[in-house]
Amino acid sequence: MIRSFLFTPANVPRRVEKSLTLAADAVIIDLGDSVAPADKAASRTAVRAALAKQRHCLLYVRVNAPATPYCYADLVETLVPGLDGVVVPKIESAADLHAIDWLMANLERERGIAEGALDLMPQIETAAGVQRVDRIVQARHLRPYGAPWRVKRVCFGAADYANDVGLSPGLDEPELADARARIVLASRAAGMENPIDSPWFHFKESEAFARALERSRRGGFQGRCCVHPDQIAPVNAAYMPTPQELAAAERIVAAFRDAESRGQAAIQVDGQMVDYPVAYRAQALLAALGKLKNA
Repeated sequence: MIRSFLFTPANVPRRVEKSLTLAADAVIIDLGDSVAPADKAASRTAVRAALAKQRHCLLYVRVNAPATPYCYADLVETLVPGLDGVVVPKIESAADLHAIDWLMANLERERGIAEGALDLMPQIETAAGVQRVDRIVQARHLRPYGAPWRVKRVCFGAADYANDVGLSPGLDEPELADARARIVLASRAAGMENPIDSPWFHFKESEAFARALERSRRGGFQGRCCVHPDQIAPVNAAYMPTPQELAAAERIVAAFRDAESRGQAAIQVDGQMVDYPVAYRAQALLAALGKLKNA
């Protein structure tokens, strides 16, 4: 479970260095939209520099989109031991994923990294990507060779998607609800982790941000991308269960375990009917929290 991914532009060394000291679960050094074309090649060295610094977070690099002239060199020059993963924007087909995965596998073998060790997180952020999301997340079933599939979760890119489709979302973003729901459903149907939600760009709209975080968590996302350090704490808190939810889950698990020992599989806890789906969800919540605490 990863709650917060903090983007930081690769061409601003002080921001990269600061990002590694913050409380984000993962930092993404961005070679993509936040870096001008003239700076892209030189900015790749920021990844190796960051790996040499002390950190308590996962470290990812966001390369440029596969259709750009930068993606290949981004991967070749930044995939080194110590990196945790790669974020690839504007994924629009299973073929895009297989091409990136093939190159990553070869770089891993060449550089002494266990094959499949590097995470690959696709960003779904175009009309084609959302329309084909089912086929994209099922890409592992068409895998041409037997190494572990490195795609654990996908990430939604709301701004690029809205621009591509021609939407003008309001602060509560009802225009994006369908795309979000499709990404969550496709992810879970494919047996993947719950996805990561899009960054929030309205820095002064804190109340709307709080509403967005609540909708996102209840809508099936496990975390969110951040584009400002001040967003990390609200995001980390929002995707954790509340004390009330945690206590309820503990009561459900304990009561259902006792009921099973007596041959029952449908009981009432706190006025709610609990059967296997409800019990499994409570168990999953407690297990995810345990993994987060032990990370």
